[in-house]
Amino acid sequence: MNAIVHILQTQSSGIWEALGQHISISLISLFIAAIIAIPLAIILMTHKRIAEIILQITSILQTIPSLALLGILIPFVGIGTVPSIIALVVYAVMPIFQNTYSGLTTIDPNLEEAAEAFGLSRIKKLVKFQLPLAMPMIISGIRIAMVMIIGTATLAALIGAGGLGTYILLGIETNNNALLLIGAVLSAVLTLIFSALIKGISKLSLKKMGILFAAVIVLFGGIAGYRSVVKPPVNVTIAGKMGSEPEILINMYRDLIEQDHPNMKVSLKPNFGGTSFLYKALESGSVDIYPEFTGTVLQALVKTKQKVSHNPEKTYQMARDLLKKDANMEYLSPMKYQNGYDLAVKKSFAQKYNLKTISDLKKVEHRLHAGFDPDFYQQNDGYPGIKKAYGLDIASVKTMEPSIRYKAIANGKVNIVDGYTTDPEVQEYNLVVLKDDKNHFPPYQGAPLMTEKFAMGHPEIKTTLNKLAGKISESDMQKMNYLVTVKHEKASKVAHDYLVAQKLLK
Repeated sequence: MNAIVHILQTQSSGIWEALGQHISISLISLFIAAIIAIPLAIILMTHKRIAEIILQITSILQTIPSLALLGILIPFVGIGTVPSIIALVVYAVMPIFQNTYSGLTTIDPNLEEAAEAFGLSRIKKLVKFQLPLAMPMIISGIRIAMVMIIGTATLAALIGAGGLGTYILLGIETNNNALLLIGAVLSAVLTLIFSALIKGISKLSLKKMGILFAAVIVLFGGIAGYRSVVKPPVNVTIAGKMGSEPEILINMYRDLIEQDHPNMKVSLKPNFGGTSFLYKALESGSVDIYPEFTGTVLQALVKTKQKVSHNPEKTYQMARDLLKKDANMEYLSPMKYQNGYDLAVKKSFAQKYNLKTISDLKKVEHRLHAGFDPDFYQQNDGYPGIKKAYGLDIASVKTMEPSIRYKAIANGKVNIVDGYTTDPEVQEYNLVVLKDDKNHFPPYQGAPLMTEKFAMGHPEIKTTLNKLAGKISESDMQKMNYLVTVKHEKASKVAHDYLVAQKLLK
């Protein structure tokens, strides 16, 4: 409880900003969905076959997983608010359309005949008779859509749109339950408030509803216009994958760029999801720079049949050359530390079965229940490579986010996890890292990745970021990760303190 109070006191401005972003994304999405779905249902209420086709299409769109939909949208509309709103509108159209259509087509035929007997025109019949009778169903559809939108909008944080999902993701990644609770509880409270508001609106006349919607449009239009005027120009957008380490690195990039080039404004997009999301955003120009690791480049971003060397320098040169040749990317010089894969088990488990190396796992493979990061599970140098190199056949494997896999092994849900050599959780959860006795895992060195076009246009940024080349030892990064993940210090402060201590920042 003390941690929650402390966060509310020290990060109140950030929480209010995230709440405002969540509300604006949700309301705009709901408004657009209603504008599409309600008129469409009115037009199609006398065209049953076409209406059924539209219902089938909207139902199919709703079955697309939200993360997949966001990933599909990034190359076309970039990152941020726009793809988030498009995805939310796609999900919200179906319940509003379905309820509006049902409400309009299930009116008692005797009442319809009575309206026609009074000589009402089609428009008057719709406004004075059909819409009021269908209103409870329409409002019900809007409420369902709103609940769906507010819950799904938490994923907008994965593509840099902000909102309460930022706190939920940050809480998961840094093992900070206070942040997680703040994000989740505020999202739930928001759902209850908006559900009650919509219920209240349903009691208004059509005229008053129209006035209210017009007022909301004017209000949001004014806010958007004001923000576009006062918003400072952004010169460089830097993003990072989920987790403390990428967030520390992108804060270092920002501090160095803004020190060397005071006129430049850097925008950060932390916790931006996985490799594929970020790389697509870089290709589309939505992101200018992000830190990537040599091993990931060779396993996931370029195609090569060449054998990956265990020499870090040769691995970096191979990754740099292939990125330039295949994708017109510029890969700057790497930092000193390596953040390669490892396999870890609980100390008690290692002692019970005398496990010291990965080869030792062969004798207990039928007892192994693994929790692996999705990237590790798929990449050739991850689980598929381990199976082949060590002949391992693990009894069961579940994929899960990096921070959750450590909680899973701490709670006994799994008994082996993959990890990175700079992870502080190894110490926190008293785990034992097994020696890669066949030297299977390739080197993983981090370096800034950008497009050639951006690099050619900003040679001064290349010079600035190369100040980190050959810097940051493995123990340095372990300490910084520990401060952010375990001690819950802010990544920006940890990054700043390191740069000052190394005399890279004044």
